[in-house]
Amino acid sequence: MAPTWQSWSWCSGVRRIALALEYNGAAYHGSQLQANGRSIQAEVEAALHRLTGESPRVALAGRTDAGVHALGQVAAFTTATRHEPPVIMRALNALLPADIAVRAAVEAPDDFDPRRHARCRLYRYTIWNTASRSPLRRGTTWHVRAPLDERAMSAEAALLVGEHDVASFGGPLPPGRSSIRRVERVDVRRDGEVVTLEIAANAFLPHQVRRTAGALVEIGSGKLHPGAFGTWLATPCTGSAGPAAPPWGLCLVEVTYDNLDLSPISPARAEVGVTREAMRATPVPGAGTGRRGFNRNAPVPIREGGREIGS
Repeated sequence: MAPTWQSWSWCSGVRRIALALEYNGAAYHGSQLQANGRSIQAEVEAALHRLTGESPRVALAGRTDAGVHALGQVAAFTTATRHEPPVIMRALNALLPADIAVRAAVEAPDDFDPRRHARCRLYRYTIWNTASRSPLRRGTTWHVRAPLDERAMSAEAALLVGEHDVASFGGPLPPGRSSIRRVERVDVRRDGEVVTLEIAANAFLPHQVRRTAGALVEIGSGKLHPGAFGTWLATPCTGSAGPAAPPWGLCLVEVTYDNLDLSPISPARAEVGVTREAMRATPVPGAGTGRRGFNRNAPVPIREGGREIGS
């Protein structure tokens, strides 16, 4: 059911901003804040602090594990900044590390929750299926040397479509949480030496896509008999499916909403000035995430049309 949005906070001066993020997760311990490691959330929050002088808490549509990538992760935060979304996008892209980018920025309703309001999430798992490895695909595909029968994999994956208890494909959940999920579509395709699995669902269990991909490789290589997926769905047992495929082949492609368009901002819409000052940072030993530090007390000056605008 579509969420009933509350009105935008035009009068309060506080706005909710939604971002579509692309990132290479190789250098991160996951998307969400980590006590002892770099995370996508920490980097975005640090960049927002430098841009606005605020310390917003960023909410994410989904948790991605260490090493997992994204083309369409969705983040949201509340801010009093006067910058328009295209300015925010350009400024954040100047401030964020090279392996994180903002693809779109829009104003959202003030109660927008990127996780709870998501209608569908689409993940893609990519397999490099040939005897020789590919240095150019290293870090974004799983190299499987054994020949895979993608038709057998596709037939098995089709059993997942619909509403099922998918506990066998996921990790442990907190007490009281349901493991029933609705899978809208599953596609297994081959394009030369590349085999891709795409799976769209209303939500996913921890490690669900990686365990699904690992089990399908077992099917495709003949190590697992056809019908195993039906058995796992009929008698759910946490974590019994698999093995889990490695994280680097997995990518969160898209998160969709009923009343929010996060299509990438066109060059014309994004044509606003961001000075090179936005790319400078004052190092502070031990600050930030441990990789580098910033002067968190100095908001970044942004210019439009030669005029500096405040936060």
